[in-house]
Amino acid sequence: MVTSQRVLYIGSYAAADQPGIYAFTFDDTTGELTRHRSFAGVANPSFLVMHPNGRWLYAVSETSQQDGTPGEVWALRCIRESGSIEPINHRASGGDAPCHLEIDATGRWLLVSNYSSGTVGVLPTLEDGSLGEMSDLIQHHGSGPNAGRQEGPHAHSATFTPDQRFAIVADLGIDALLVYAFDAAAGRLREHTRTATRPGAGPRHIAFHPNGKHVFVANELNNTVAVYSYDAASGELHEEQVVDTLPPNAPENTVADIHVSSAGDRVYVSNRGHESIAIFQVGADGQLTQVAIRSCGGRWPRNFAISLDGGFLLVANQYSDDVVVLPVREGSEALGAPIVRTSIRSASCVRFVVSEG
Repeated sequence: MVTSQRVLYIGSYAAADQPGIYAFTFDDTTGELTRHRSFAGVANPSFLVMHPNGRWLYAVSETSQQDGTPGEVWALRCIRESGSIEPINHRASGGDAPCHLEIDATGRWLLVSNYSSGTVGVLPTLEDGSLGEMSDLIQHHGSGPNAGRQEGPHAHSATFTPDQRFAIVADLGIDALLVYAFDAAAGRLREHTRTATRPGAGPRHIAFHPNGKHVFVANELNNTVAVYSYDAASGELHEEQVVDTLPPNAPENTVADIHVSSAGDRVYVSNRGHESIAIFQVGADGQLTQVAIRSCGGRWPRNFAISLDGGFLLVANQYSDDVVVLPVREGSEALGAPIVRTSIRSASCVRFVVSEG
């Protein structure tokens, strides 16, 4: 039976003894959000990823040695019937301030990006959903021209290519997209190619077009989206276009998240400071044309998700402590005003459960 009720989880910045992960259902017909349970026990669960089976949730603990606790990754069991969340185990992330997780299509391997340390770790997932011992840890080196933000490497995300042969790491600190060959038998990474971004761009997150031939990169520091062609056979990236995410005379801003519609016709990017979502039309050649720049409905849109039917954007506004639901519109309107708002202190991540397993 087709249902309009979708399960999702929201992460946030919270002390370990405070609720930090929240379970909701979302009605993709009306856009309504219904809160169920919350979970405390993880410090700063700022980024989440679901296992393909829909039963296990993985969360970073975005902490650092400076605070007395090196970064960690937590495995959690989601019990659909009760809506409860239970810890399974946790492992060291291999660095400080882990900020991003990616799981492979098989659900066997988890990549964790440690921002402050400039490292990327590989963790196996075991048969009970727990995390095994780290199988690989990559250390980046270098710096960039922005002295305040690029004094060293800052791995901000790692994303598997559609065929799972490679993982692309966006390192904000060294202005580079590093393509690693991934050994799925051993859980190891080997540098394959490296593509320099524009100096001072600060690549943060990436998103593949559904056709697998184009990659869109959100550059945090120079407020742009870069379009790259991707050669799946060689694992090489080639810059095709760079577009601004802001209107003229915009206030100080940093770009955050990026997503592509399931149809591949739109790219959405969040602007923190301008407090907006930039919407681009995707051409047949992968080139972007700006459609509109609309309010994010709050302050500091750190992360957002597109509903599974493509009809809504759910935006985690960190500084206004809320998650808002924005209806997707056709044409130049692009996004409507918020139709739902739910309070989540320091909201930072929205993740839908795709599998009903």
